[in-house]
Amino acid sequence: MATFTVNGRTVTALENKKLIRYLRDDLHLTSVKDGCSEGACGTCTILIDQKAVKACVQQTDAMEGKNIVTVEGLSDWEKEVYTFAFGEAGAVQCGFCTPGMVMCTKALLNANPAPTREEAAMAIRGNICRCTGYVKILDAMLLAAEIFRAGKLPSPDTDSWQVGASVQRLDVAEKVQGYGKYPDDIYVEGMCYGAAVRSLYARARVLGIDTREAEALPGVVCVLTAKDIPGKVNVGHIKKDQPTLVAVGEITHYLGDAVALVCAKDVAVLEEAKKLVKVEYEPLPAVHNPKEAAADDAPLVFETDENNIQAYKHVSRGDADAAIAQSKYVLTEHFETPWTEHAFLEPECCVALPLENGGVKLLTSDQSAHTTLHECAEMLGVDHEHCLVENQLVGGGFGGKEDMSVQHHAALLAYIARVPVKVKLSRQESILIHPKRHPMWMDFTMGCDENGIIRGVKAKVVSDTGAFASLGGPVLERACTHAAGPYAYENFEIEGTAYYTNNPPAGAFRGFGVTQTCFAVETLLNMMADKVGISPFEIRMRNAIRPGGVLPNGQIVGPETGLVETLDAIRPYYEEAVKNGDPVGLACAMKNSGVGVGLPDWGRVKLIVEEDARVHIYSGASCIGQGLGTVLTQMVVTNAHIRREDIVYERSNTWIAPDSGDTSGSRQTLITGEACRRACEKLAEALSDKTLSDLKGQEFYGEYLAATDPLGADVPNPVSHVAYGYATQMCILDKETGKIKQFVAAHDVGKAVNPLSCEGQIEGGVVMSMGYALTEQYPLDENCRPTAKYGMLGLFRAPDVPPVKAIVVEKPGFALAGGAIGIGEITSIPTAPAISDAYYRLDGERRFTLPLENTPYSRKKK
Repeated sequence: MATFTVNGRTVTALENKKLIRYLRDDLHLTSVKDGCSEGACGTCTILIDQKAVKACVQQTDAMEGKNIVTVEGLSDWEKEVYTFAFGEAGAVQCGFCTPGMVMCTKALLNANPAPTREEAAMAIRGNICRCTGYVKILDAMLLAAEIFRAGKLPSPDTDSWQVGASVQRLDVAEKVQGYGKYPDDIYVEGMCYGAAVRSLYARARVLGIDTREAEALPGVVCVLTAKDIPGKVNVGHIKKDQPTLVAVGEITHYLGDAVALVCAKDVAVLEEAKKLVKVEYEPLPAVHNPKEAAADDAPLVFETDENNIQAYKHVSRGDADAAIAQSKYVLTEHFETPWTEHAFLEPECCVALPLENGGVKLLTSDQSAHTTLHECAEMLGVDHEHCLVENQLVGGGFGGKEDMSVQHHAALLAYIARVPVKVKLSRQESILIHPKRHPMWMDFTMGCDENGIIRGVKAKVVSDTGAFASLGGPVLERACTHAAGPYAYENFEIEGTAYYTNNPPAGAFRGFGVTQTCFAVETLLNMMADKVGISPFEIRMRNAIRPGGVLPNGQIVGPETGLVETLDAIRPYYEEAVKNGDPVGLACAMKNSGVGVGLPDWGRVKLIVEEDARVHIYSGASCIGQGLGTVLTQMVVTNAHIRREDIVYERSNTWIAPDSGDTSGSRQTLITGEACRRACEKLAEALSDKTLSDLKGQEFYGEYLAATDPLGADVPNPVSHVAYGYATQMCILDKETGKIKQFVAAHDVGKAVNPLSCEGQIEGGVVMSMGYALTEQYPLDENCRPTAKYGMLGLFRAPDVPPVKAIVVEKPGFALAGGAIGIGEITSIPTAPAISDAYYRLDGERRFTLPLENTPYSRKKK
C-alpha cells in the first residue's frame, strides 16, 4: 500500500501494481499511453517529483509520499502553450507519443527555460516517435520555451483554412492534452478482457485442445475454439488464408496462430486462464526462408497447395535482353533487403460492444473500418446491421494495420459471450503478429549507352511473404512495376516470386515493395554514372521522365510530372556539397497514388448538414496520423466556400460514412479528396440561394472512381495509375565522423493542401528509412520467432537525427483533387540508396545489403 499525490490529489494504492496500470485502470488518466510496457518507447512518460519518468517501469509501492503529474494535471496555461506550440510547429501526427513528449518538455523547461536544440533532443532521447522524424517535435519544444519566457501566446502563422495554408491540424488539442480516445483508452461498465492462446510451434498439427480447466477458473467468461465460430473461419485482406482459430486436425502456419480465445473479467485471471488451456501438438518441420520454400522436397506451408509459391509476377515491355546486349556499359549486382517492423507506437487494440439486436459494435484502430466490417461480418455470419465498426484515434499504421489482428477476436468474444470485451496485443505480440515489410533478394542488370542513357533493365526478385498472403501479391507487383525507376526507357523485364514460409507474415509497409527495388536500381544507376564518367546528378537529369514521356511500363505521363523539378530543387545543395568535397549520395524515386492496375479504387464522401446547422464530413477513410481530417476540412472550406467553424469532421464508421477504401497507397488525399471536391460542388450549388440552416437534414454525396488499366493490358500505352509522385533525396556525410551531416529531400506533391503537414510527412518518412538503411533489425531465430524487443529494433531516436531539409515541390497540371497528388509512401523510398551512395563516396566501398555495414551506425547482429 502507498499514499501519494497525483495531479494535486492524494490517492492510496491499496495493492502493489505497475504505476501505469494504476494511473490508467484505476484513475483513468489515459494521457499515460501504454506503448510497450517495457520502458522502451516513452509514451507513458509522467513527472515524479518534477523528473520525467516512464510509468510502466515503476511500482505503486515505491510511490509513497511522491508527487506525480500527468498531462491532465497541467495548468490551463500550460495546456494552452503546449497545444499551440505542438500545433503551430506541425509536431502532431498520429499523436500517440505526444503526451509523453509534452511531459519530457515540461521536465526540461522546469530545469532549463532556454534549452538548445541539442538539449531538447537529449530530453526526449528515451521517447520514440515513428511518424514525425522528431524534427517538428524539437521545433515545438523550443517554441514552447519561447512562449513561456514571453508569457503570452503569439499569433498563429495563418488562420486560413483554404487549400494551401499551413494551418494547425484539427485534432491537435485532443492529442496534446491526452483526452482523445484510442481504443485502449475506452473503459465501459462490465468490461471484460480477451486474448488468444497462440501456437507453441511455427508449424505443427493441432491434435487436441482441452479448455476445461480454464473454463472452471473463477472469473473466466468463456473459452472459444474454432468450433465456436458461427461464420467463415478464415479471414484475409485478399486471399482468405488466415484462420481466426486453428481447429483440431489442422496445421499451424506461424507462432502467431491462435488456437483458442479466452475472455475473463480481469487481466490477471485472463493470463492465468490462458496457461490452463492444454493444447496437444505434433511438431512438424518448418520452412524458414524462400530457398527452403522453393526446394523440391519442401514441406508445404498450406497442405492443399501444390507448392509454396504465394505469388508470381512477370512484367515486360520491349526487349530488355537485346537492349542490354547492345549497350556499351552493363552492370549486374545482387541486392538484399531485410524484414522491417512497423513499430507504430500504439499496439493493436479493439473494444467490442454487444448490440441490442444481437450483433456487435467494434471500436477499432485500423486502416479501414469497412474492411474490418467485411472481414468480421463474414466470420460472425451476420449482415452489416449486426456488425458496426467505428474508428477511434489511430496511433500510427504505415501499412501494418490493414490486416485483422484483434478485431475479429474481439468481435467473436463479444458476439458469443454478450459482454463488452477489450482485446489488446502486448508489444511482443504485436511484433510477432502484424505483417512486416518483405525481405527481398534481388538480381539486377542495367545497360547504358556511352552517354549514360538507360537502354534496358532486367531483374529477378524473390520475397518472403511469411505465413499468409496478406498483401504479398500486390506488394510484389508494385516492387516489380516500379523497379524500372522514374526514367524514360522502354526495354524492361522483371520476374518476381513471393514464397510462403512459416515466418511471421509480410504485407503492406510504407513504400509497398518499391522501397526494396528502388535500393537496387538507384544503386546501379549511381554505379553506372561512375562507369560513364558523369555525376549521379547528371545521369538522372539525362534519363528523367518528363511530361509527355513514356515510362518503362508504357504509360504516357501527364503535365504534372515533376521529377526534373525535384532534381532542380536539390541542385544547389548538391553542387555546394560537391564543391566542399563532402561525401554526397543521390537517389530518385516515383510512387503511385491510388491502387491502380485495373483494380476498383473508389473515393466516397458524404457531407451532411445536421441539426447544428454545420456540415459534417463523413468518409470511410481512416485518419492514421497523415492528417486526412484536416485535408478534407480544408477542401470543404475551399470548394464549398464556408467557414471552418461551420464544419465538423467525423471519424470513420460503417453505418453513415461511405466506404472510401483503405488508408494505403498514398491514396486518400487524391482519391477521397476528389470525391470530397465533387460533394462540395453540390453543396456550393445548394448554398447559392440558401443558408446552412435552410439545408438541415440534407446530404451531399460525392464519389470518384480512379479508373486504370490492369497489368498486362493489351493497349499500346496502359494507364497503370492515375498519378505518380516523384522525389529526389540527397545525403551528405561528415568527412570526419562518417555520420550524416545533412539530408535534403525534395518531393513533388502536385498541390500541397497543407504544406506544413507535407513537410512533416517528408521528415518522418526520411527518418524512418534512415533506420531501415542503417540500424533497424528484425531477427528471427531457428523457431521462426522474432527475438528483438521494441527497444532493440534499432529505431532512430531524436539525438540520432541529422538536420533534414524538406522541400515541397508543387508542380501544377493535375486535374483532380485540386491538383493534390499525395505524399505518404514515397518519402521513405529513395532514402536508403542515397545514404548508401554517400558512404561509397566516403570510403570507396559499395554496399548491396541493408542495413548497411561498416558505418558508424552499424550494430552487432543479434
